[in-house]
Amino acid sequence: MPALFALGDKAIGSPEVATFAAFGSFAMLMFVDFGGPMIDRLQAQASLAVVGTVFVCVGTLASRNPWLAAVAMGVVAFGVLFVGVVSSTLAGATTSLLLAFILPVSLSGAPSAIPDRLAGWAMASVAGLAAVALLWPAPAEDQLRVMATATCRALAARLRLEVARLLDGEDARTAAECEQVTVAADSAVAELHQLFLATPYRPTDLSTTARAVVRLVDELNWLHSILTQSRKPRVGAVNRAPCAVKVAAAAVLERGAELLETPRTNPESLRSALTELRNTQAVLEHNATSELPIRRERPGENEVMADERIREFIGSLDPSFRAQELSFVVSLIGSNIDLAASAERRSWIQRILGRQPTGLPGTLSAAQERAAAHVERHSLWLHNSVRGAVGLALAVFVATQTGVEHSFWVVLGTLSVLRSNALNTGQNVLRAVSGTAVGFAVGAALLVPIGSDTTLLWFLLPLATLLAGVVPSVISFAAGQAAFTLVLVILFNIIQPTGWRVGLLRVEDIALGCAVSLLVGVLFWPRGAAAALNKSLAEAYADSASYLAAAVEFGMLRCDSSTPNQVGPAQEAVRAAAASRRMDDTFRGYLAERGAKPVQLAELARLVSGVAGLRLAADAVLDLWGRDDGCAAGDRAAARLELLRSTESIRRWYDDLANSLNGLDSVPAPLTQDMDADGRLLQAVRHDLRGEDGQATGTAVRMIWTSDHLDAVRRLQAGLVGPNLRPVGRGLRHGFHGLT
Repeated sequence: MPALFALGDKAIGSPEVATFAAFGSFAMLMFVDFGGPMIDRLQAQASLAVVGTVFVCVGTLASRNPWLAAVAMGVVAFGVLFVGVVSSTLAGATTSLLLAFILPVSLSGAPSAIPDRLAGWAMASVAGLAAVALLWPAPAEDQLRVMATATCRALAARLRLEVARLLDGEDARTAAECEQVTVAADSAVAELHQLFLATPYRPTDLSTTARAVVRLVDELNWLHSILTQSRKPRVGAVNRAPCAVKVAAAAVLERGAELLETPRTNPESLRSALTELRNTQAVLEHNATSELPIRRERPGENEVMADERIREFIGSLDPSFRAQELSFVVSLIGSNIDLAASAERRSWIQRILGRQPTGLPGTLSAAQERAAAHVERHSLWLHNSVRGAVGLALAVFVATQTGVEHSFWVVLGTLSVLRSNALNTGQNVLRAVSGTAVGFAVGAALLVPIGSDTTLLWFLLPLATLLAGVVPSVISFAAGQAAFTLVLVILFNIIQPTGWRVGLLRVEDIALGCAVSLLVGVLFWPRGAAAALNKSLAEAYADSASYLAAAVEFGMLRCDSSTPNQVGPAQEAVRAAAASRRMDDTFRGYLAERGAKPVQLAELARLVSGVAGLRLAADAVLDLWGRDDGCAAGDRAAARLELLRSTESIRRWYDDLANSLNGLDSVPAPLTQDMDADGRLLQAVRHDLRGEDGQATGTAVRMIWTSDHLDAVRRLQAGLVGPNLRPVGRGLRHGFHGLT
C-alpha cells in the first residue's frame, strides 16, 4: 500500500490515483483473505478486481447527485450483503466490495475523474494478485475437509472394534480399547461440528467440491448419533448380518477418507466398498424378512404368550434396523465423497464449461436455491441486508448534505459499527468513537513535533499500515479503529499537510456515521439474532416434521400397487432444507453477536442439530421405500393406518414444539413409546402382508423399519426439552425448556 500510494502521489502526481491505490490495497489485501488452492484464490482476487472496477465507475457517475448517490448505495449495499448468503467466498469479500463502491460514491467526482480512479484501483488489483501469488503463496489447507477425513477414520475404527468385540467376546483389553476408540470418535465429531460453526456464515462456496464436502457434517453427526444410541447387544447368538453391514460401512468410511485426502486418485476402491455395502444391506433385509414371526401362533400358545413373543421380536429387530439406518447414512457419506473427488478430477476445460459430476446441481441452481431460502420475511440474513443497505444509503445522504470534508469517513463509520441488533451497534459505537479518538490523539502527538515535514511520515506509513491490519484481530475492534485512524491521518497529511486537524475531522465524521448506524439499528429489527433464532428454529422444526410426514405418506402410497407412480415429496424437502439453512445462518449470527449468552452453547447446538436429525430421518424413509416395487401380496390397509397414526402424532408434537418456541403454547412433554401401537402394527403385518409361501414380504419389513425411524425421531424429543434447558428470548413466555 505505501509503495502504490507513493507511485500515485509522487510519480504520477494525482491525489485521485494515490487515494484509490491506497484504499484499493486495503480492499484487496487487508479486508479479505480467500482460501483454497492457489488457482481458486487468484480467480477470486481477479473477480473482486473486476467487480470493483464496475463499482468505481458506477459510484463515480452517481456521486454528484446526493439522492442518486444514496439510492445507488442502498441498492449496491443490499445486493452485496444479500448475495453473501450463497457463498462463504462472497460473504468474506463483502467489506472489500462495499469499500470499492463507498469510496467513489461518497467522493464527488465528474466522469472525467473515472480514468484516474480506475488507474488507482487497477494498480491495487495487480499488486494484490502479485502479493497473493508471491508472498507466502502456500495454499491454506481446507480444514473442514481435513477434519472430515479424520472423523471418517475415527468412526470407522469404532465400527470395526464394536464388531470385533461382539464376535470375539469381551475381555479387559478389548473393553479398554473400545473405550479409547469411542472417546476418539466422540472428540473427532465434536471438533468437526465446532469447526463448522466457527464462522459467521456456512464455510462453503459455490464450487462443486465444497458443496459436496459440507454435506458430510450433518451426515457424520447423524452417523455418530446412530452409534451412540445403539443398544448394547444381548448375550446370546450373534446376528451376523448387521455385523457384516457394519464391517462394510467401516470399509466405505476408510476408503472415503483416503479419497478425501487424495481426491485425484482412482475412486474404484470406494465404489467397490459402496457396492459391497449395498449387497450386505440386501442380505440384511432378506434375513429380516425371513425372521419375521408371520405364521400363526405355535401349538398350545395362548394370545398373551403370542403378544409377548411379538414384543420380544420388535426388540430383536433393533440391531437390524440400526444396521439398515447406518448403511443408509454411510452410503450418503461415500457418495458425497465420490462426488467431491469427481469434481476435483475434472479438467480445466470441464470446469470452465461448468460440467458437474452426475448427482450434483449446477452452480447457478445451487446459488438460486440458497438465495431463495432467504427471500422470507423472518430471515435474519435478509434483515441484516436491509439494515445495512438503509444504513449505508442514509450515511451517504447525510454525508453529502452536511458537507463534511471527508464524507466517505462517515460511510466507513456506519459500515464499521452496524451490527445485527441495536445493542451490539451501540456497543460498537462506543468502541469506534473511543478507538478513533485514541488514534487521533496518537496522530496529533506525532504531528506536533513533525510539523509539515512529510519525510518521516513516509517512514511511519508502512508501520502504521501493518498495525492497522494486525491490531483488530490481536487486540480489539477499538484498537483497530485507532490504528486505522492513524493510517488515515498520515495518508492525508502526506497528500495535503494540515496537521492534527485531519484527525479531529476523522473523529467528527466517525461519530456522525456511528449515529446513523445506531439510529438504523434501533429502527430496524433492534432485537437481532436472539429474537430471530426462536422463529427460525420453530420454522425449521415445523417444516422438517412436515417433510417427515410427507415421506411416510409417500411410502404408504408407494407400497400400494394401485398407485405405483407416486412422486416423492420434493416441495416439502425443498421447504425443509430452506428453513434449515435459515436456522443455521441465524444461529451463526446469534453466536457472532456480542454480549453474554445465558444458554450453554452445547445445549443450543443440540437443538440446532435436532433439525438435521428430522430431515435425515425423512431422507432415510424415502430411500427405504424407493426400493419397494409395490407388488407385495396382502392387504396393507391396517398397517398403513397404524403408521400414519404414529406419524401424525409425532408431527403434531413437533408442531407444538414450534409453537412453544414462538411463545404461543406450552412446552409439550416427550411422547412415550406406545407398545400397544407396536403390537397392532405387527399384528397387521402378520395378517395382511404375507406372500404365497406364508413368509413376510419385504414390504412388511419396510413398514416395521419405518416405525423404527419414527421411534428414533420420538426418542429425539427428550433431548430437545430436557430439564436443564430454558428459552432464548422473550418470545418463549410459557417456560420452554429448549433454549435460553
